[in-house]
Amino acid sequence: MEKLIITAAICGAEVTKEHNPNVPYTVEEIAREAESAYKAGASIIHLHVREDDGTPTQDKARFKECIDAIRKLCPDVIIQPSTGGAVGMTDLERLQSTEVEEPELGLKAPEMATLDCGTCNFGGDEVFINTDNTIKNFGRIMIERGVKPEIEVFDKGMVDIAIRMHKKGYIKAPMHFDFVLGVQMTATARDLAFMVDSIPAGSTWTVAGVGKNQFPMAAMAIAMGGHVRVGFEDNVYIEKGVIAKSNGEMVEKVVRIAKELGREIATPAEAREILGLKPLNK
Repeated sequence: MEKLIITAAICGAEVTKEHNPNVPYTVEEIAREAESAYKAGASIIHLHVREDDGTPTQDKARFKECIDAIRKLCPDVIIQPSTGGAVGMTDLERLQSTEVEEPELGLKAPEMATLDCGTCNFGGDEVFINTDNTIKNFGRIMIERGVKPEIEVFDKGMVDIAIRMHKKGYIKAPMHFDFVLGVQMTATARDLAFMVDSIPAGSTWTVAGVGKNQFPMAAMAIAMGGHVRVGFEDNVYIEKGVIAKSNGEMVEKVVRIAKELGREIATPAEAREILGLKPLNK
């Protein structure tokens, strides 16, 4: 079985310090949380950025600040910016996070970024809109910039959309999927097995269980040979009723589960090999 890639989604765009006082907003806090996850065993940092007051932003300059700060503490980690943005943003505003260069590492753009393959209801009146044309635009621009998409899917229909976009040339193979379960689709063993069986042969996958689903989904993915995402974006508790002290504490829990199940943890270099990314030019 492949080594386990652990992704840490360290802050997200919605969770706040009111939910958990350890949620990072500032550049220094984001770098701190990235380092805690990296030292615990995460090889990918899934990155949203905030203004100092916690307001989410897709500003390229803010992403650059945060990426530079993370890189000083986590020199070889894979940094995976979000392109989710906020309601009302244009495609190009959302894609600013894929414009950040790291010339000292030979990177003209991030190695990976997210590509959401459908529209999703987040509750109440919140609708995260991704039209077919938006998905095509994101896919085309990511190919031009040499960014590998992590395909975010919240239900089976989004897997089908991603496969259709691949056939039309907007997403390259091998594809990497992130199954976000517990939002639009429930999070059960049946659901995860169904999603895994729905993706093309040769694809890789990660699961992100939201809220109480985080660690049960992680354990299932570890046993099934998939990969795992944990972090404050999806859940603020280390166990029922106990606020997590850091993203690193969550990664440590996944590492313990993996050890019990006989799965080794991938280093960033090994994660790059599994995902088909080029070795980092250090």
